[in-house]
Amino acid sequence: QVQLRESGGALVQAGGSLRLSCAASGITFRAYAMNWYRQAPGKQRELVATITSGGTTNYADSVKGRFTISRDDGLNAVYLQMMNLKPEDTAVYYCNIQGGLLSRYWGQGTQVTVSS
Repeated sequence: QVQLRESGGALVQAGGSLRLSCAASGITFRAYAMNWYRQAPGKQRELVATITSGGTTNYADSVKGRFTISRDDGLNAVYLQMMNLKPEDTAVYYCNIQGGLLSRYWGQGTQVTVSS
C-alpha cells in the first residue's frame, strides 16, 4: 500500500527557516520523481518543487532561490528546505509521486504558517 507522510511544519516568523520531510512507503522510491505541493486557504494546490530520480530539481518562480528539494533514496524520503520564509508561503504542504496512477496518492500534509 502506498503511503506518504509529511512532517516538519510549524509556525515561524518571516525570514525564518523550516525543513519539511516526507516518508514514502509501498513504492520503489528511487525510480520516481517526487514533488512538493502546497495549498493555501481558498487557493488551488500549486506545485512548489520537483526532484527527478536522477536528482534534477525544478522550482516554482515564487520559491526559487529560497527553497531546496532533496531526496534520500536509502531512507525513501524527500525533503524541502525552506529559507527566508514569507507570509505568502503559509499553506499546507504535501509531497506527491510523479507518475501516472501513483500521483493520486496524497499524505495528510503538514501546516506551515509564517507570521509577519
